[in-house]
Amino acid sequence: MPAPNVVDLYHGDNVTSFQQARDSGVLGIIHKATTGGTGRDDAYKDRRKPATDAGLLWGAYHWGTSAPPKKQVQNFLDWAKPDEKTLVALDFERTAGNQMTLADAREFLTLIEAELGRKAVVYGGGLLKEMLGSAIDPFFGKHRLWLAQYGNHPAVQASWKTFWLWQYTDGSQDGPGPKSVPGLPGDSKGHLDCDHFVGSAAQLTADWSS
Repeated sequence: MPAPNVVDLYHGDNVTSFQQARDSGVLGIIHKATTGGTGRDDAYKDRRKPATDAGLLWGAYHWGTSAPPKKQVQNFLDWAKPDEKTLVALDFERTAGNQMTLADAREFLTLIEAELGRKAVVYGGGLLKEMLGSAIDPFFGKHRLWLAQYGNHPAVQASWKTFWLWQYTDGSQDGPGPKSVPGLPGDSKGHLDCDHFVGSAAQLTADWSS
């Protein structure tokens, strides 16, 4: 069974103790920072210092939409304020009536790399597989994959040989356990996005923001 050594959060998730989460074996937090060209998660800034003070790695993700990629990148950088230790990620998933295209995702990722001098992680699951089909896409394949797949046998799209991080459950009935983390109760239903890194703590730390 996977272990939840990384947890991703947004403002709707409750947090009681980052220190308790760290003591339980969690190594990193990836927090939602922004959505589209204007959306901002108010909890992001308030939680950053308590998380890092507890010894947790810190990351920021952006939920992509159909807004102009340049505007989305600016919104993300202005609010997330990633430093050299911050993992940055693009959340590419279904957004009804406001869907980011693959072309826009390419532009977003290209602009992020130009600004930060490093590649963002790509978060995706069924939609990414559907849009890329069976083709090998060298551009996307050069970005680390944060795979969203709630099952016991995670499978990646052909552009990747394996995932870098695996979101194995959203804390509901889907996906294997464990589905809870001390100090991080999750949303109003008790659901929590849990992620697994296959490797050592030292390796995760070394890879985190590279």
